[in-house]
Amino acid sequence: MFALVDCNNFYASCEQLFDPALAGQPVVVLSNNDGCVVSRSAEAKALGVPMAAPWHQIKDRARRDGIVPRSSNYALYADMSNRFAEILGLFSPSLEAYSIDECFLDLEGLTGEAEARGAEIRARIAQWLGLAVCVGIGPSKTLAKLANHCAKKALAGRDGVCDLSRLSDAEREALFERIAVGEVWGVGRRNATGLEEQGIRSVRQLRGADPAAIRRRFSVVLERTVRELRGESCLALEEIAPDRRQIMVSRSFGVAVYEQAELGEAVASHIARAAEKLRAQRSLAGAVHVHIRTSPFRTPPYQRSLTLPLPEPTDDTRALTGCALAALKRIYRPGFAYQKAAVMLTELEPRGSRQGGLFEAADDGRVDALMCTLDAINRRWGRGTVQLSVEGLEQGWAMRREHLSPACTSDWAQLLSVRAA
Repeated sequence: MFALVDCNNFYASCEQLFDPALAGQPVVVLSNNDGCVVSRSAEAKALGVPMAAPWHQIKDRARRDGIVPRSSNYALYADMSNRFAEILGLFSPSLEAYSIDECFLDLEGLTGEAEARGAEIRARIAQWLGLAVCVGIGPSKTLAKLANHCAKKALAGRDGVCDLSRLSDAEREALFERIAVGEVWGVGRRNATGLEEQGIRSVRQLRGADPAAIRRRFSVVLERTVRELRGESCLALEEIAPDRRQIMVSRSFGVAVYEQAELGEAVASHIARAAEKLRAQRSLAGAVHVHIRTSPFRTPPYQRSLTLPLPEPTDDTRALTGCALAALKRIYRPGFAYQKAAVMLTELEPRGSRQGGLFEAADDGRVDALMCTLDAINRRWGRGTVQLSVEGLEQGWAMRREHLSPACTSDWAQLLSVRAA
C-alpha cells in the first residue's frame, strides 16, 4: 500500500505562512524574472487567476482585486520542503521525495488503518509546519496519485484523505468513470489525445483496456500504467535518487546583457552552482556545454552553443569555469542584447570509479580539500559567501525579483522580528 502526500498550493502557502498579513488574501507566486504565475493561493484560484498567466497582463487586475504578488523564494521553499520530508520520515521508513512538495510513502507492513495514518499525517504537518496537505492512498503508486487527486478535488474520501481501498467495487467504478483519462499520472497530453481517439476517455475505460493492445499502440510505459490502475504494483519507491547524467543550470537575465564580461559573470555563477551539485553526487564531469541567446522576439535573433572537453574529468570549480569561459569567448558576438545563458556539465562519471591517466599530475588532495571547504562555508553562511572573483559582486544581470519575501528559515539576517506587547 502506498500513500502520496502533497502540499496544497505549496509556494503560495509558504508565503502566507511567514507573512500573517497574507492570511486569507489572494496570493500569486511568480516565475523567474517575475514572468508568470506558477502558484496560486486558494483565494487567488477563487478569483479565477489562471496558472501561467503573464504577470504584465494581469498586473492591473491584481491591483484592482487586491491580489498580492511574490517573487519565487527558492531558499524558503527548499528549506520547507526538507522539513516536510523529515516529518513524513517519521511515518514510514520507506519514502520517495517525488518533487519539492510531494512524497510517496510505503505503508506496507505498518500497523493501523491507512486512512487513520493519513489523517495523522495531515494533523502533524499542519501542527509542526503550518501547511495543509492532502493524502492519497492506494495499492500502487499510480492509484495513490489518483487518490490524491480525488482528495484535493473532494471527489472521494474525507477531510483531505482518500483511501481507494475503502471504496466498494461499484463506488470505484463510478468514481473512475467521472475522472478524465488525462488526469492519470504519466498519461500526458499527447497520450490522452491518442486514447480519446481510441474511445478511451475515462479512467474506468483505461483501467479496463487490454494491456497488450495498449503496449502495441502506445508504449510499455502506458501498459504499466494500465496495470497499476488495476492494483498491480509495477513501480517501486526510489528511496535513493539516481545520479544525474547531466547537470544543467540556466537563468534568464533581469536586464539585457551586451558585454562579454557580464556574460562571463553569469556563466561563471552558473558553473559554480552546477559544480556544487556535481560534488554533492560525487561525480566528475568530462565536458562543459555553454549556451547563450537573445530574446526570440528581437531582430535579428542570435543563439549559439559550444561543448568543450576537459583535459581530464574533474569537479574543480576553477577548471570547469576556465573551460566554460573559453567556450563563451568562441561563441560570443558583440552588438547583441543577450537574454539568457545556460551551462551544462556532461560526460559524468562516478568519482570513485575513475582510473587516472599515466601522465596526469599526482593528486595530493589539496583540490578536494579546497572544494570541500568552499562547499562547507557556502552551506553554513549562504551560497555565494565564497566565490570566484570572475562571478562578480554586483551581478546587475541577475534575475529580477521585485516582490521577494525574506528567507525566514535559512538566513539569520532575515529572521522574523517579533515584538511583545
